[in-house]
Amino acid sequence: MCTALTFKTKHHYFGRNLDYEFSYNETVTITPRNYPFNFRSAGKNLKHYAMIGMAFVQNNYPLYYDATNEKGLSMAGLNFPNNAFYPKKIKGKNNVAPFEFIPFILTTCKNVKEAKRAIEKLNIYDENFSAQLPHSPLHWLVADDKESIVVEPVKEGLKIYDNPVGVLTNNPTFDYHLTNLCNYINTSREEPLNRFAQDFNLTPYSRGMGGIGLPGDLSSASRFVKATFTKLNSICGENECESVNQFFHILTAVEQQKGCCKVEKGFEHTIYSSCCNVDKGIYYYSTYNNRQIVGVDMFKENLNSSTLKSYPLLSQNHFFLQN
Repeated sequence: MCTALTFKTKHHYFGRNLDYEFSYNETVTITPRNYPFNFRSAGKNLKHYAMIGMAFVQNNYPLYYDATNEKGLSMAGLNFPNNAFYPKKIKGKNNVAPFEFIPFILTTCKNVKEAKRAIEKLNIYDENFSAQLPHSPLHWLVADDKESIVVEPVKEGLKIYDNPVGVLTNNPTFDYHLTNLCNYINTSREEPLNRFAQDFNLTPYSRGMGGIGLPGDLSSASRFVKATFTKLNSICGENECESVNQFFHILTAVEQQKGCCKVEKGFEHTIYSSCCNVDKGIYYYSTYNNRQIVGVDMFKENLNSSTLKSYPLLSQNHFFLQN
């Protein structure tokens, strides 16, 4: 399971927690403008916008989990089991496999408005990358510096939702998550008022009691509420250090620790957290075993190349001993 979100101070930021029980040895990968994309059914794209993000590179193909292109459009795919539905190819549509969706949009669209128009013509069809790598059931957060949308492939068709809070987790469908926020309408960062009974004097005994009822479990519905509350009430300075640091603190509010969520093959945990300054093309990340924030700058690479550039994650702790 995962959590993705947008954030804006002086610059615009986009990132996510990737929560899973094991890693595919993903890397921070830059796809330059002349890398050849040969889409299975949607033709070739040999010259396009460059992008940076986290990907599992297989057979020289970047299987992106999340990415931002050089124009500032960002996308992240999140697990959407039992809801995601990929039909067969549809005549008259641009048929794109699930693993092609992020590069198909980010190579050609510079903002959400353009992405919406492109998605309306798409069919995300049932196609595996390979027999060894079947497709994952996903839905996607798509964002620029002004707005964000959620794209969900369900049996009724490809749904596009405007996302006023700029947050996405996993199941159920996105419309449920927005409605569920109403259950927390009384939650506040302020000191609570006594609404229990006017004739009975109740005085808060602790700071933070306005937030009582805010969920703290690891379910996708609870993480959506907690991440949205934390983001929308977040305060920080405008400079890069403060902004990036605050973004990671928001993600920390919904991170998963090993041992708290048992699944069939182990324990789900936050493998990495990311934060991309989409205005500058700098992709920051931390990992479960390395809390230090590491950055990769897309614009320091040769973006007119035709070769992928990948940086393995620095995943070991480096402790600073002050004495």
